[in-house]
Amino acid sequence: MLARSTIVHILERIFCAGVFVCIGIMRSSAASLSLPSAPYSYTVLDQDLPAALQEFGNNLNIRVNVSAEVKGRIRGRMPDLPPREFLDRLTNLYNLQWYYDGLVLYISAAHEAQSRLIVLNPISFDAFTSALDALNISDERYIVKPAPGEGLILASGPPRFVALVDQTLKGLVAEAQARRGPVAAERPQRESVLMLFRGSSSTVLRDGRPEGSPETPHHEGTLRETGPGQK
Repeated sequence: MLARSTIVHILERIFCAGVFVCIGIMRSSAASLSLPSAPYSYTVLDQDLPAALQEFGNNLNIRVNVSAEVKGRIRGRMPDLPPREFLDRLTNLYNLQWYYDGLVLYISAAHEAQSRLIVLNPISFDAFTSALDALNISDERYIVKPAPGEGLILASGPPRFVALVDQTLKGLVAEAQARRGPVAAERPQRESVLMLFRGSSSTVLRDGRPEGSPETPHHEGTLRETGPGQK
């Protein structure tokens, strides 16, 4: 586990490196979704599902971001349930996923879930997961675990969760590079390679850019997605 002073130092470096878009993202990640225990009474005859989720957030004073892929309608009366159970019931009924980053409740369709193989070097797995825990980004419903191969992890979950995992790694890498000093900084930087899976398709990303894009340098022997009849 990381010492408290080390965690604080990492956070300071992340701020200085500008990896996170704003301070609010860092601070909001430390909060959890706290909902009242009193039953949430919701009666509807026929309503659009995204509208019902937005109204849920408005009634509880929570900002909600509903993906455009969330579709469906609620017909009939919903049972009176505590807000968390109400949210989970809709999640199960309509095949959704949700993730709260401390500022916004993100709700997406289950088919939008992402799985990424992420290169950890030079960060250790223990240091990485400790940082995720310290920021309260970790979520027992979603996966961050070692993957076969040297310095690889598998991160899987809704888009917002995977994005925060990726941002945390970038912050830790920036901190590690700052510690190496100017001599080490002059050495060629090791290429970051990610593989993004969506359903049966996969995309290779090098240094955060899809392989084959105009900004991505050409590499001999580059791993490419295998098509039908190819090996």
